[in-house]
Amino acid sequence: MDKQIIGIIAGTLTAASLVPQFVKSIQEKKVDVSSLMFILLLGGNGLWFWYGIKLESLPIIITNAFAFLMDVAMLFLRFKYGKYK
Repeated sequence: MDKQIIGIIAGTLTAASLVPQFVKSIQEKKVDVSSLMFILLLGGNGLWFWYGIKLESLPIIITNAFAFLMDVAMLFLRFKYGKYK
C-alpha cells in the first residue's frame, strides 16, 4: 500500500475520533470534556497542519485541517453547552 494512502487513512481515523463526541454533545446539548484538552489539541493540530504545509504533505495537511476544525467545533460546543453558558 502506498505511504500516502496509509497516511491519509491513519490521519482520518485519528481526526474522526472526535466525531462521536461531537454528535453526542449536539444530541445531549452538553459537553463534559475539558476545555484545556481541546485547546491543547487545537495547538497540536494547528502545528501539525503547518508542518504538513512545510513538507508539502497532503495527508498531513488534509487530516490535520479536519482535526483542527473538529477541535474548534468542540470548543464552540463546550462554551455553548458547557458550564460557562
